Amino acid sequence: MPDNNKKNRVLGRGLEAILQSPETDITSKDISGDYVAGAVAEIDINLIETNPFQPRTDFDEEALRELAQSIKEQGVIQPVTVRKLGYNRYQLISGERRLRASKLAGLTTIPVFIRIANDEQMLELALIENIHRENLNAIEVAISYQRLIDECNLTQEQLSEKLGKSRPAIANFLRLLKLPAEIQIALRDGHISMAHARALINIDNKEAQLKLLQQIIEDELNVRQTEELANNAKNATTQGNAKEQRKQTNYLPEHFKAQIKTLSQALNTKVQVKRNLKGHGSVVIDFKDEAEFDRIISLFNHRQ
Repeated sequence: MPDNNKKNRVLGRGLEAILQSPETDITSKDISGDYVAGAVAEIDINLIETNPFQPRTDFDEEALRELAQSIKEQGVIQPVTVRKLGYNRYQLISGERRLRASKLAGLTTIPVFIRIANDEQMLELALIENIHRENLNAIEVAISYQRLIDECNLTQEQLSEKLGKSRPAIANFLRLLKLPAEIQIALRDGHISMAHARALINIDNKEAQLKLLQQIIEDELNVRQTEELANNAKNATTQGNAKEQRKQTNYLPEHFKAQIKTLSQALNTKVQVKRNLKGHGSVVIDFKDEAEFDRIISLFNHRQ
């Protein structure tokens, strides 16, 4: 059986360590076709399928064109990494920018390093490669972390160990996925920073979050200004919730209100009743001086 602890240690060192690990390199196994796993070969670019686990969704077109021009002049210096699926069928593990740029450059073949990897390893490899080489935007990182947790059945602690990142850092990225879609898009597109987004997370009210998002963009607020406004919005929401809670706490059924009115008229003074959600409460009878107090008591005594 494979040593899982060993695998975790390898993943923690990044993509290069994984690619050098015998756990994902089965050079003795031939899956038919012209090349076996472990080989470095020049293959038809059209035989390579894209990586379905690729966490990056946006590629800078200008940067791709610049890379394509470099490839036209110098060729592909670093081979892309693929896994073998079957007879002359390959799937990209890492190097999608080089693959896309090579197609733009009009190449018909591309140098590849052939490996064997299962789906879990593919997702891990794609994520780690992009984090270390391409700097995913914060939402892409968060989505990738969540996919690793969901699809590879990992805890945040295990994910932390695999990626060599602290658990709080993992948690901060995952919290971004709880934000409204409008804020996630603004973060993805670079209109706000991750620090701005983290300030917005602290506001419980979606309407208040979106209002502050608009203000951040229109007024070009820095992070400190955003945090101050977010705290104000949070406090306002908290106070509003407390007020609503007080209203609910002093909720009185209609028949209570009728009896209070009757009692107030009988005593000829203001009567207040407070009642919590469990039904417990108190009756408060107003009096302006000692004489009125004596009058009210005499009314009760007279009724006995």
